[in-house]
Amino acid sequence: MSGSNVTESFVDHLCADFDEIAAGFVALKAQAQTIAAASELMTRALLSGKKVIFCGNGGSAADSQHLAAELMGRYLKDRPPLAALSLAVDISSLTAIGNDYGFENVFARQLSGLGKPGDILVAISTSGNSANVIAAVRTARISGIQTIGLTGADGGKLVSLCDICICVPARMTNRVQEMHIAVGHALCGEVERRLF
Repeated sequence: MSGSNVTESFVDHLCADFDEIAAGFVALKAQAQTIAAASELMTRALLSGKKVIFCGNGGSAADSQHLAAELMGRYLKDRPPLAALSLAVDISSLTAIGNDYGFENVFARQLSGLGKPGDILVAISTSGNSANVIAAVRTARISGIQTIGLTGADGGKLVSLCDICICVPARMTNRVQEMHIAVGHALCGEVERRLF
């Protein structure tokens, strides 16, 4: 196959991917009210001097770190920091808890130590079925911490456990993650707009 044919094949595939991504984002409009409700929950907590705590595994761990940084640092406006953290970044805690208590407890145990009533937990799982994310949500529920789930497809187990669950309209992990970061940015942008 010539280089030109390979390039044309890739371009065709890329254009099909972009069409699929665009269709997913159009379908995501159905979650607009839920996303607005989640931003309201986060805003109220921050106004009350509470914090937003994120957790997730793999790409969702990276998203949780990214979104905590958008609030603690800045998103679009130069403004004071907003209290936010990710439970996926402290490698010493993650490995110690994983070693001593099992990987399913790496977020729940940190949340027990760091979370306070009135805080918000944003639990990110593309399937909605990650055992350690579910354990964190269960810990939040008994600790007076409200929960926002960020999942894909039907939401998995998280949909019935979270106070608010944003289920993006995708099943494949990469498509879910593409929408998750867009939803996370929308949440950070709306919180920033409301507060500043």
